[in-house]
Amino acid sequence: MNYAKPEVLIDTESVSKNLQNEKAKVVEVDYDPENGYRKGHINGATLIWWKRDINDPVTRDIVNKKQFEELMKRNGIAENSEVVLYGDFNNWFAAFVFWIFKYYGHENVRIMNGGRKKWELEKRLYTTEEPKVIQTSYVAQPPNEGLRAYLFDVKRALDKKDTVMVDVRSPKEFTGEITAPPEYPMEHAQRGGHIPGAQNIPWATAVNDADGTFKTYEELKQNYAPKGITPDKDVICYCRIGERSSHTWFVLKYLLGYPQVRNYDGSWTEWGNMIGNPVAK
Repeated sequence: MNYAKPEVLIDTESVSKNLQNEKAKVVEVDYDPENGYRKGHINGATLIWWKRDINDPVTRDIVNKKQFEELMKRNGIAENSEVVLYGDFNNWFAAFVFWIFKYYGHENVRIMNGGRKKWELEKRLYTTEEPKVIQTSYVAQPPNEGLRAYLFDVKRALDKKDTVMVDVRSPKEFTGEITAPPEYPMEHAQRGGHIPGAQNIPWATAVNDADGTFKTYEELKQNYAPKGITPDKDVICYCRIGERSSHTWFVLKYLLGYPQVRNYDGSWTEWGNMIGNPVAK
């Protein structure tokens, strides 16, 4: 596929043949584990439940360094483990967890191309048996803030010509016609619309509808470059709560090789609720 960093992807066939590798840790990341992991998962896979495991239970934030370390221990992941992530929703949430792995310095992590969707289309085996996990010790790296954008970064970017923003939500969210996707009707912002100057390139335009795999390098390049999202720019991706934008962050940074890409996980629920923030429609 000629991706800039092809090593961040692994295909379903390779995962299937590598399940006996004790060094490799397969992890399913789900928004809805009751309709995913609990009904059946790849043999040996542990679960990271997006809502419970990767978000701080009190503050609207991702887990801190200590919480991430505890999560790794519970999943039997060591600092040198080879980790394969896959999940539901065409790997939305797997991409978010990949971003957090990189944020805390875990080097050897990949995404299974196509996620649950492709595995099931190929009628590969699942199990409902949960693996017995041997807890590890784990020490994460300090957060890599170069991968994350905050509210003040976005406000500064409004006046910087070398910074571009990618709004990966649906066109109706971008225009303000709706303030949340139909499947998440309670997660609204006070204002609809988008950050001024942002380009609307929905996350799903980066994947093949048929099996959830990523499009080719050339197809992806044509998806972003004509709208001014080019590798010479500082790119900030956002959506509603940061999960869809992490998918686009992954595409731009690893598949296309853009040197400076950040995920704004505050996203529209922060921007659209803040007093004084400009909103475009």
